[in-house]
Amino acid sequence: MSEANPLLFTPITVRGVTARNRVVISPMCQYSSEDGIATEWHRVHLPNFARGGAGIVFTEATAVERIGRITHGDLGIWTDKHAEALKPIVAEIKNFGALAGLQLAHAGRKASTQRPWEGNGLLTEADAQRGDAPWQVVAPTTEPLQPTWPKAHALSESEIRTLSEAFAAGARRALAAGFDVIEVHAAHGYLIHTFLSPLTNRRNDAYGGDRNGRMRFMLEIAEAIRREWPQDKPLFVRISAIDNHPEGWQLEDSIVLAGELKKRGVDVIDCSSGGFAGAPVWRLIDQAGNAPSPQPLPTRVPGFQVPLAARIKREVGILTQAVGFISEAKQAEKILQDGDADFIAIARAALYDPFWANHAAQELAADAKFTLWPEQYAWWLRNRRKVS
Repeated sequence: MSEANPLLFTPITVRGVTARNRVVISPMCQYSSEDGIATEWHRVHLPNFARGGAGIVFTEATAVERIGRITHGDLGIWTDKHAEALKPIVAEIKNFGALAGLQLAHAGRKASTQRPWEGNGLLTEADAQRGDAPWQVVAPTTEPLQPTWPKAHALSESEIRTLSEAFAAGARRALAAGFDVIEVHAAHGYLIHTFLSPLTNRRNDAYGGDRNGRMRFMLEIAEAIRREWPQDKPLFVRISAIDNHPEGWQLEDSIVLAGELKKRGVDVIDCSSGGFAGAPVWRLIDQAGNAPSPQPLPTRVPGFQVPLAARIKREVGILTQAVGFISEAKQAEKILQDGDADFIAIARAALYDPFWANHAAQELAADAKFTLWPEQYAWWLRNRRKVS
């Protein structure tokens, strides 16, 4: 049988690392660690996506310090013990042919909350009695996430610089654990995003004020990570390219940020949006082929964030990753063929079908002989085709 050569299944090299295809398993919190340490759940969960054919498999948001977790169940990498627990998982991901990626994160004022299935709200006295005590959250200023929630601790300049080094230490431990790729989480209302956005950063020192001041923390983190992360390994940054608010962070701000990150050794911008509760949902509608303008949209639609990745890619000349309601193989291939992104991030579709990548290759006629599948599966599938 002849095979097609879709872009989705064309290898891509970034620095000294090659992904076998453009399918990326996006970070998805599992809330199943023990004091930040990976458990048996992670040892089964993450390698399964590599077995399913993805090119890069990312961990969930992995906290650079204990108070940077969203919940008590989040992964962490603030000690060498955390890195040691991730080593066998990394090895298994690589054993199945994928690159292993780690997302460095800090939840900021979205920290100290319940696991979703335990209420998804503030930690309570009942939570504390069973071992999940609340902790003090941090942010650019003291404003809480919601009016009824406790105030945040406003980070001092020295504390901000210490946090930059915590991200660098996380990168150093990720290297020791064997990871191939790092992504910094700077989106969705978490700590770095709250420094970037004028909606949440009302500081008047070096880390606030104008856009340059609000970008400083993110840029210093990128510089600190690059001092620890080898020059032959890729660095991704996930951003909320727009705040979904007319007075918030705009796409033009993201274009400037992406350019500055590129200068500091960032290779890929992972383009998401939003993250502040109560903001309207927007869709970028490209009216002139390359100049999208925001228009209100009541509900999210498939690929609604793709124009963000397209605009940044074209204007900055940097690789981008598209994410958000991408669930179909032909949809993913069209994004790549249109030149709108270089990687396709799959999230909940992969939870529904961990073999999403291999099934997409079949749909796009890219793997007639089942070469992407483990041989223990491929032998049976090839023989089934012979008799069907």
